[in-house]
Amino acid sequence: MTKQDFTTVKLETGEIRRYDFGQVKLHAYQTDDPLNDEVFLLEKEGRFVILESPCFTESAAALSNYIKGKDIAGMLVSYHGAGASFLPEVPKYATANAVEYSRSGGGKGLIDQFAKAFGPLFDSGVHTVDHIVEEGPLQIGGVAFIIRQTEEAFDVEIPEINAVYTHMLGHDCHSIVAGASHADERIAALKEDIQRGYDLILTSHHAPEDRKDAQTKIDYLEQLKAAAARCADAAEFKAEINKLYPAYGGENYLDMTAGFFFA
Repeated sequence: MTKQDFTTVKLETGEIRRYDFGQVKLHAYQTDDPLNDEVFLLEKEGRFVILESPCFTESAAALSNYIKGKDIAGMLVSYHGAGASFLPEVPKYATANAVEYSRSGGGKGLIDQFAKAFGPLFDSGVHTVDHIVEEGPLQIGGVAFIIRQTEEAFDVEIPEINAVYTHMLGHDCHSIVAGASHADERIAALKEDIQRGYDLILTSHHAPEDRKDAQTKIDYLEQLKAAAARCADAAEFKAEINKLYPAYGGENYLDMTAGFFFA
């Protein structure tokens, strides 16, 4: 299965890329919201598990219509804790550090920032987590997962479709990088994903990607660190990165990265 092997379903807002792995189907929802959020649904034997939550009201409504009447076994809430009005009755699963990240840590800071920037379009309510999970194997709705705790929250391996979920990749767009140590952490994680041989790498802000895309991102992160080391301020840094990657999207993420490197 490659990242191109999907069928498309248009929604009122955004679209679904549907991948068929036989027993398990992956529904990758491109929300088309201002943050280009992505939400993933795993379907097995008529039951669904949702990975992350839409955070904008229009995309939440569109996805709710798509899964209306379906059996939703649970939702994994990792890096995107906002959007609490979406399926409040569905059981939520997260690690303890992911809960802290969204309620009082770095994720909370982002939620507050987005609420100020987007107003009522953004649902700043934080999901209530019903089940605190540990690193290691987890099964929800008949789908097997492996939880990999990270500094901020957690990544998720999905062995049945040979995929992994992490917060950001984006081989053709900027990402939020909170300084050199964060870049090093992401590089190490991406190298591990390449070594593990995943067919798909799922992230919160991009359509499904692959190992080639992971290597492209590693190269980008190395360039990012080198540029930050030789630039005097945020403006010079942003100008140099834009010169190196003129076609990249996510300019707002580059602004945030510059703020981290040149606080």
